[in-house]
Amino acid sequence: MHRPSNRPSLRHRHRQGVRHSSRPVGGEFRGLAWLVRHPLFALVPTALIAVSVMIGAMPTAAALGLLAFTAVVWGRLHPPSFDRWAAPTLRAFWRRWTTYRGRRWASVLADCGLARENPHTGRIDAPRILRVRSVTRSIDTLRVRLTRGQDLTLWAGRTETLADALRAHRVAVTRHRPGVLTVVVERQMPFTLPIPAPSIPADPDAVDLAALPVGQDEYGHPFHLAVPGRHVLVAGATGSGKGSLIWAPLRAMGPAIRDRLVRVHVIDLKGGAETQRGARLFHRHATTPAEAIALLGEVRDEMKRRQAHMAEHGLRRLDLTSDTPLDLVMIDELAMLTAYGERADVRDALRLLAEILTQGRACLTSVMGYVQEPSKDVVDVRELFPTRICLGVTASSHVDMVLGDGARERGALADEIPGDLTHAGIGYVIDQASRLPIRFRAALVTDDEIDELVQRCAPPAPPTLRAVDGEVA
Repeated sequence: MHRPSNRPSLRHRHRQGVRHSSRPVGGEFRGLAWLVRHPLFALVPTALIAVSVMIGAMPTAAALGLLAFTAVVWGRLHPPSFDRWAAPTLRAFWRRWTTYRGRRWASVLADCGLARENPHTGRIDAPRILRVRSVTRSIDTLRVRLTRGQDLTLWAGRTETLADALRAHRVAVTRHRPGVLTVVVERQMPFTLPIPAPSIPADPDAVDLAALPVGQDEYGHPFHLAVPGRHVLVAGATGSGKGSLIWAPLRAMGPAIRDRLVRVHVIDLKGGAETQRGARLFHRHATTPAEAIALLGEVRDEMKRRQAHMAEHGLRRLDLTSDTPLDLVMIDELAMLTAYGERADVRDALRLLAEILTQGRACLTSVMGYVQEPSKDVVDVRELFPTRICLGVTASSHVDMVLGDGARERGALADEIPGDLTHAGIGYVIDQASRLPIRFRAALVTDDEIDELVQRCAPPAPPTLRAVDGEVA
């Protein structure tokens, strides 16, 4: 009786031998593939040799020297234009070739558990860098092609290890497209000095409520905050700089407040300690639970009137005018309203706030809330705020509560921001396009600048009845 053999067939063994060959691809072909991916490495020397042959070696050397001298003079004479146009390209080129290439990059990833040695060839199989951008001195943005078997979860779990290996302050990762990650390497803290308060625009036409400049992001770009059609939740521990995100938006929209295109309703249940200085700016100012619930009720009723008007005239949204201004509700220490008050007051406040948050978008009604402890038990309506900002917090769990699951793993280390004045106003927000955490610093607004805002932009008092010689005028 013929018994089947357990030994593989000759063809199967031959295929196994081919599959597991220990011989690497020839070096000449690896070099050719590398030149295809980096054509400038061959084209630049070739172009220099060709120019030297055509016009001579000395003129070519003189031209290169003149080019280098021009770059140095440009960088010293006018740093803003040099830093905008030339420095990012030169910096990205230099860092790619000194940090993110070849064996240096592969060994760093291997030490961090993000690359492995091929047991047959002895070479390290490491994810490959597709692009390096260095917009500022402190930030590198990399596009990395993953090796087979890797995914975002693996890299997200190694960000702190990779940051230490690169001697970087922080590493954040997100998925760019299938098989490619965006990796942000923050080499140092980008904010060494406070950001100056936004200037007050000259007139309402200069106010862009959809992009209020309230600080600066880690790439050196203005950090904007949109108010109409958005609700904003700001979380941060005591001393984290929440006050900057109260007063900076008000300065940026000052003329619109003065001309009654924006009505600011402020709830400050800490006795008005933070907001009393700007009371003349506000349409209503509530400092007790009863006043706060009455304020929310008035805003809700106005929202309902606007909804009825829109339904009657077939409108999908309202235009900003003095007859239909933006109603902006700012709630300092939201937890005092939604968790820590009397049970009946908390129930009424949550009901009114939920109505406004779910229905106010098209009716030019927006809410900005500020809270220290962002858990669901404290802020039950947390998910109804589309824009969420996390300043310095005291617990790592708070980061994902505010910014969404996995935000801390992707680099939003808000719990590691020191709680001193030097770091006040620094926080994170999720970029809607890339889903990457973006670090920013809110502008510092001093008491004198608040007083300037009140003096220039407080709306005129409404006309009142005055007694003149016993008659009403």
